[in-house]
Amino acid sequence: MSAQDHFYGGQAVIEGVMMRGRGHWAVAVRRPDQSVHIESHEVRSIARRFPLLAKPGLRGILALGQALSIGTRALSVSANQSVEDDKRLTPRQMAFSMSLAFVMFTALFVVGPYLGLRLFRREVHSGLVRNLAEGGVRILLFLGYLALIGRIKDIRRVFQYHGAEHKTISAYEHGDPLKPEMVDRWSTLHVRCGTNFLLIVMLLTVLVYAAFGSRGILAGILFRVVAIPAIAGISYELLRLGAKFTRSRAMRALMAPGLWLQKITTKPPDLSQIQVAIAAFEEVLRREGKLAAASAD
Repeated sequence: MSAQDHFYGGQAVIEGVMMRGRGHWAVAVRRPDQSVHIESHEVRSIARRFPLLAKPGLRGILALGQALSIGTRALSVSANQSVEDDKRLTPRQMAFSMSLAFVMFTALFVVGPYLGLRLFRREVHSGLVRNLAEGGVRILLFLGYLALIGRIKDIRRVFQYHGAEHKTISAYEHGDPLKPEMVDRWSTLHVRCGTNFLLIVMLLTVLVYAAFGSRGILAGILFRVVAIPAIAGISYELLRLGAKFTRSRAMRALMAPGLWLQKITTKPPDLSQIQVAIAAFEEVLRREGKLAAASAD
């Protein structure tokens, strides 16, 4: 198989998988009647109008925004297609749920550790030490959160679809036929996983926040929120380097913690879940004119 000209990615959703290509994304969802709902859309990137946004440093911020937008839409599709018609959420209910989740995430993982460590500023006079401790608490909260929700049955199924997504992409990248039995041979771990991205972001926040001195509580909160896009941009570039230079010892060491963390966020899928992941991926390939070539390989 020829070298990949594009790094395919995806996301596990409720009873399904979203796959993204260069210019299209698709989502496949297992419905209650066991049929598979598939739909695809074009990726509408503002980088086409503003090429500067596709340059290193800025493309990570753009990629994060696009990932959130597409991921939210895919999650909305899956939330409605995975249940009976009379249980579907309205667009307003879905928007409220997504907004609430974002606020809770920001409060728990961004603002919460900062406010919590400020309570010890009289005992710990060094701002550097407090900021380093804040980063450590943030990472521990993140790991604990993932381990806890992984015990929930429905979330565990999402983690299985996450594993199916990784297996499917790995099989394609290594030239294997996209058949459930063949795809199942591959690992549930993948170097370009969003879990790696989140962990790199968490680790970088430790360094960035520790280097920032703030005398006011509002300035500290504002900086932590505003700095996220810049940190995401740097994290994106590191993730691309790790995917490009897989044989580099330095890159393998950098990606290793994220791969270890995927042992929590991915679980071995069954063949029916892999079938759904393949359906989403083949739809992306079809939209981008690559399905015939992939079948020929």
